[in-house]
Formats: sequence, structure tokens, C-alpha cells
Amino acid sequence: MPSLSQTNKTSPRAVLAIVCAGVVLASLDLFIVNVALPRIAVDLHSGLGNLSWVLNGYAIVYASLLVLFGRLADRHRRKYGFLLGVAVFTAASAACGAASSVAMLVAFRLVQAAGAALLTPTSLSLVLAAFPPERRHGAVRTWTAVGGMAAALGPVIGGLLVAASWRWVFLVNVPVGLLALVVGWRRLPEAPGSAGARPDALGAALVTLGVGALSAGLVEGETWGWGSVATIGVLVASVVFLGLFVWHCRSSANPLVSPALFRVRSFSGASIVAVLFSMAFGAMLLSIVLWDQDVWGWSALRTGLAVAPGPLMVPLFAFLIAGRLIKRFGSGPVIGVGSTIFAGGAVWWVLAVGVHPNYVSGMLGGMLLTGIGVGLTLPTFMATATSSLPAASFATGSGVVNMLRQVGLAVGVAVLVALIGNPGAGASLAAFQRGWLAVAGFSLLAAVASLLLRPQRATAPALAAEPSG
Repeated sequence: MPSLSQTNKTSPRAVLAIVCAGVVLASLDLFIVNVALPRIAVDLHSGLGNLSWVLNGYAIVYASLLVLFGRLADRHRRKYGFLLGVAVFTAASAACGAASSVAMLVAFRLVQAAGAALLTPTSLSLVLAAFPPERRHGAVRTWTAVGGMAAALGPVIGGLLVAASWRWVFLVNVPVGLLALVVGWRRLPEAPGSAGARPDALGAALVTLGVGALSAGLVEGETWGWGSVATIGVLVASVVFLGLFVWHCRSSANPLVSPALFRVRSFSGASIVAVLFSMAFGAMLLSIVLWDQDVWGWSALRTGLAVAPGPLMVPLFAFLIAGRLIKRFGSGPVIGVGSTIFAGGAVWWVLAVGVHPNYVSGMLGGMLLTGIGVGLTLPTFMATATSSLPAASFATGSGVVNMLRQVGLAVGVAVLVALIGNPGAGASLAAFQRGWLAVAGFSLLAAVASLLLRPQRATAPALAAEPSG
């Protein structure tokens, strides 16, 4: 399949810039709302417990729809799928900012998540279609680094916006979304879909129900009780649905996700890394926000600024360092080193952080190490997984990898919350140390999983420099 740069005047760099605006919206909203919940609770006269679905509902809907929307996007012009996703997300963001009750806010957050689930795989499929094969690895690393940096900056930006009003946490998406719509309508190329049968309805239902049930059980397990009938029932249902989905994909003539994708070693190996490293990333980011605010008593703004050095490391190492290392050593070793450095950041906190605020000597080193680890690992495994996808599965494969990332985030957060619980003041440090050791363990497992990747180096044109038009 020829790249879009050969058939359209829009340069690949311009396509990448436009779709990155969309992925910033989806990634930022995964974490930006966390720091706003106390203000929302006061303004809407609700307890924090009642607001859990503002976060959890978004995570569940987003994860459960990624594969289905990715498959649908592969059949239609990707430009319009991306623009529709951005339009839905932007409109829902405006509605969230104007919500006058918790019920309204939760409902609009679910719509917002559906828009994010559509724009994420279509944005990455546009990038893959715009660049020739030898340059896709670098382009996907750029796409992923921007999204990862946006997710990590969520608490920072949220803290700044909440100082004015919690409504700005949602309204900030509107100008970005409108700009992406206008520029995207005029400049994005007409990326055709792939001819083929309609997505299998049974497979779509099974994976949506299975991932939705798994996400619900993980994010609500602490509230419902891990041994409760509700939690066990939902998790058992998720295993049944996902098991049936796998069986159906293996036996169907028109599977929603082709089993052949997972016979590609780079895709399957990077998918395993995606789950494990996302577990570490989700648990790490939540642990720092909880520690700074609940134990050290810092404000949302101060917490956001404390987190900032980590995200600043992501583009530096993703753009300036990772490409050169991949060119010389291959993707697997870079992922292994990045995951190990990330684990080192969590161990730093175990050894250096105390109950009395000591940011420079206690927390800063860990923030820098985890940021470096994200910059080396996250863009590399995403590029490894997606750059080998066949053209007919750009959006579907992207949806699968991003779905696995979201499930990993949910698992990591659930494990962290289970380990921390509700410790008293005297037990807080020990509880968080257990959480940080779990973060380190997840990340080291990702390093081990990187050994599954072939020691294949990317071609020089793809990694000698970042993508250019």
C-alpha cells in the first residue's frame, strides 16, 4: 500500500502534528480530572465516593470500545473517523464543563470516553498510513511520546486549572478540539478504508462486554470489596466473555481481531510489555498524587508542579536518545533498559522518601528516573507493536494495543489501592513503600518480557532522525 504522502499534498509531518492534537486530548483526560475531584465534590454537593464514576466510567468505556471502533475505522475513511471522534470528545467536554449535577457529569464523561475510543486508533492509523514503512517506527514513537507526556502532565495541568475552577479541566479541551477539527478537515488526507466484511457483531459484543467487565471489576473492586459477590461475579463474567471472544476469533471466518496479528512476534511481545509497563505507570502516577496530597498535605497545584520534572524527561529521551539506541542495539534492549530505569525510580522512593516533605532529596530523583524510563520504554514498545501491522489492520491493531494499555493501567491502579488501603498516619510510609515495590516489580517484569522481542534493529532511515515531511 503506498503511503499517503505519495498521493496527497499534506506532508507526513503535518498529518502527525494534527493527529497528535487529538491524542493529547484523550491522553490528558485519563489523569487530569483526578486532582479536580475534591473541588467538584464541594461545588456539586456530593461526596467523593459518589464521584468515582467520573473517573471509572471514563476508563471502562474507553477501554471497552477501542477494539470495536478500531475495526470499524479500518473499513471507512480514517480522516472522518478521527474527526468524528474529536467532535464527539470536544462537545462532551463542553457539556462536562457546564454540568450542574453528578449524574450529568458522569453521563457526559461516558460520551467523552466514546469519542476518545474512536479518535485514538484512527489517529494512529492515519500516522501509519501517512509514512512509508521505513519511517513508521520513528513516527509512532513521536505519537506515543506526545500521548505519554500528556498523560503524565495531567496532574500538572489539572492542578493549574483547578486553581481557577474545576470546570476548566474540561473546558480546556474545547479550543484544542475545535482547532484540530478545522485544521484536520482542511489538511488531513483522504485515507481510504479497507474493503471487507462488516465487523463481526458477536465478536464485537464479546470483547466489549469482556473488557468492560474486567475494567469495572478492577476499578470498583476496592469499593465493592475484593471478596464480594459483585466483584467476583463481574471478574468471572469478564473471563467468560473474553474466553468466548478468543474462541470465536479462532473459529470465525470473519474475526473481529485476526489471530494472525499475535503470530507476529514483534506485535505479541510488545503487547505483553504494554500490559506490564502500563501497570507500573498507572500505579506510579496515582501513588505520587496520593502521597503528595494525602500524606504531605500539598495542594493540587503544588502536587502538579512536583510531578512536572518526570514528564519533561519523556520527550527528551524519546526524541533525542531512544532512536539512536534502537538503531544501534534494537528495540528489545532499549525497552529492557528503560523499564529497569523506571523500576529504579520507584526503588528510589522506597529508600529516600519520608513522612516529612523532602522533595529535592526524596522525591525528585525518582521523578527523573521514572520520566527517563517512560521516554525510553513507552514509545519504543508502541512503535514496535504497530509499525509491523498490515495496512488493513492499522486501526484494529492500534486499538488492541491501546486497549491492553488501558487494562494494564486499571490493573496497576487496582493493585496499588489494594496495597495502600486506608492506612493510618503511622502506617502510611510502609503502605506506600509496598506500592512502590509493586511498581518496581511490574516494570522489571516488563524488562524481562522485552526479551521476547527479536534482536532486530530498525532501519537507519526510520530512526536516524525524527519523522519529517
